[in-house]
Amino acid sequence: MGFPAPQRLNKVHDRGRAAPARRTPLVAAVVIPVLLLTGCTDDAGPGGDTETTTLTVFAAASLNTTFTEIGSQFEAANPGTSVRFDFNGSSTLVQQIVEGAPADVFASANTATMTTLTEAGMSAGEPIDFATNVLTIAVAPGNPHGVTGLADLQNPELKTVLCAPQVPCGEAAQTVEDAAGVEIEPVSEEQSVTDVVNKISSGEADAGLVYVTDVIAADGSVEAVDFPESAQAANRYPITTVEGSPHTDVGRQFVDFVAGPQGQAALAEAGFGQP
Repeated sequence: MGFPAPQRLNKVHDRGRAAPARRTPLVAAVVIPVLLLTGCTDDAGPGGDTETTTLTVFAAASLNTTFTEIGSQFEAANPGTSVRFDFNGSSTLVQQIVEGAPADVFASANTATMTTLTEAGMSAGEPIDFATNVLTIAVAPGNPHGVTGLADLQNPELKTVLCAPQVPCGEAAQTVEDAAGVEIEPVSEEQSVTDVVNKISSGEADAGLVYVTDVIAADGSVEAVDFPESAQAANRYPITTVEGSPHTDVGRQFVDFVAGPQGQAALAEAGFGQP
């Protein structure tokens, strides 16, 4: 149902003042609804609660489950705000942002990828660390191939998958290989840690290096085999707002929420370490 333009309403009033004696009940019947409708427009105007701010957060794939929960908590604490996530490998996401993808907040799985953003002048604030994570060996439930440590992943009969070297989990994998003095020849290199988990859970691969949080999030579809060298490659997760974002203030609120008590509680429950 449309509303009359303000100038039309004024003309109705002007006409009424110019010839009061000629106003008929029909004209009055038209004027009253117009005034009532104009009042409804004011109630739904810019000062109302009808507008929603959509915050776009680019986040590392390993944060998928936890950030989805944190996003829901943030929306509940900030009525009128909606959080939309894009989860992928950190190196893929930062490249998209540098090339102009619209993002308000970026959360990376390592400091090196965040450095790419800051050196490109695309960070609107000083990045802060909000979590840590370490690798584990993911295998099928029951560990059918009897994997006990990194050295077992050198077995050519074992189909092992890793993250690609430019992805944070791939960089961490190389670090632990060096620490253990082993060299793993993967059957494939994936662009995100969730792709590694999916290949193992689907039976396409026998083992792979993923974060401990990914095994927890997999909810029984894969099993973890811990190894001591994982401590040599603890990843730090930084987060920041993105330069050029139209929602910088809301973005900062989200960053603070992640680093605050509710965000930290959700991260700890998912298996992330303290920053």
